[in-house]
Formats: sequence, C-alpha cells, structure tokens
Amino acid sequence: MPWNNLTYFGDSMLVLPTAVVLALFIAWKVSGRYTALAWLFTLGCAGFIVSLSKLLFLTWGIGSAALDFTGFSGHTTMSATLWPVMMWLIGGAFSLGKRRVMIAIGFLIPLMVGISRLALHAHSPSEVIAGMLLGSGCSSLFLHFNRHQQVKGLTIPQLALLLLLPLALMNHGQKATTQQLLEHLATKISGHQPWSREKLLHPDDQRQQWQNHAEVNHTI
Repeated sequence: MPWNNLTYFGDSMLVLPTAVVLALFIAWKVSGRYTALAWLFTLGCAGFIVSLSKLLFLTWGIGSAALDFTGFSGHTTMSATLWPVMMWLIGGAFSLGKRRVMIAIGFLIPLMVGISRLALHAHSPSEVIAGMLLGSGCSSLFLHFNRHQQVKGLTIPQLALLLLLPLALMNHGQKATTQQLLEHLATKISGHQPWSREKLLHPDDQRQQWQNHAEVNHTI
C-alpha cells in the first residue's frame, strides 16, 4: 500500500495552495457573495486549532499520556476540511444523489489519510480520530450553511484547471516543514527543547536520564 502517496493528500504543501485555488473557483462558481471568504475562514480555523494543539504540547507538554495525545493530526484534519468541499464544488451540477456520493468520496479521502498516518507511525489513534472529527466538523459546517447556494457546473477544461495545481504538487511530492517550524517556535518560546511523545509517555525514564546526566556532569 503506497502510504506515503496517500498521506500526501493531507500535507500542507498540497492542501494550502489547493485551498486557495478552490476559493477562487468558489468565488467564480458559487452564488453566495461571501462563500469563498467563508471557506478560507473555515480552513483557517481548522489550521489554527491544529497548530495551537501542537504548540501547546511542544512548548509546555500539554497533552494526554492516557490517550497518547500530543495534538490533532494535521494531515487528517486538513484533508477532512478540504476534500469534501472540493468534491461539493466538482459535483455542483450533478443530481442530489450524485452530489452526495461525491461528498462521501470527499470524506473517504481523509479517512484513508488517517489510516496512512497510523501505518507510518506518525500519529496515535486518538490524534487521528480527533483530527478526523475536527476536520469533518469544519467541512460539514461549511457545507451545511452553504447547502442552498447555487453551484454552477464545471466544464472539462475548467475541471482540468481546478485540478492542475494539486496534480502538479502531487507529482512534485515536496513536503511542508510545518512541524519543524512549530518545534522551532516552541523552542524560542520555552527556551528548551520541544516536548516529545517519549517524554510524555515515559516521564520516569526521562527524569532518570536527567539525573544520570547531572551526576556525570558533577563528577566531571
């Protein structure tokens, strides 16, 4: 199973540029005057919550050892926010039943992204589930409040234009450095190395290592 290919559907390097292109198409194809802004606000809220949860853990160790939770899975959250809305736009001219199928596919994509994060040992089940709930909640709220908007259908050239950037980014495969940026910011704020999952789950082991290190330095 190409887990790295699947997980890229939630990478910020793909999601963020695609979300901007999607906003432009929403402004063009959807009747609501502020629908595109509402979409960007929705995605921004999802990204802010994910970043805040990660920063709280990396800086001050705010997480849950019992749940093995160090913050929302960003890949799962952002993909669950983006792809259902993307499929809603693509299926705008379809019948109600077909539109629902398209949106369901949009929710299936982040589910597979979440599974890929587990397969790659990038997140715990609680982080993936939390990310799926957060992202699905954001996209569902957007779709609910815009359910009565008129969505114009896409021609084949327009669909190709919509998908041109995400396909190019997927072919390039460059990954975002979001996690590294958050770790750097956490270090700047706290003045010490970022918290790790190992430190959260095994604090006694970490404490013993610090004691051993202090004893060695004292001996020297």
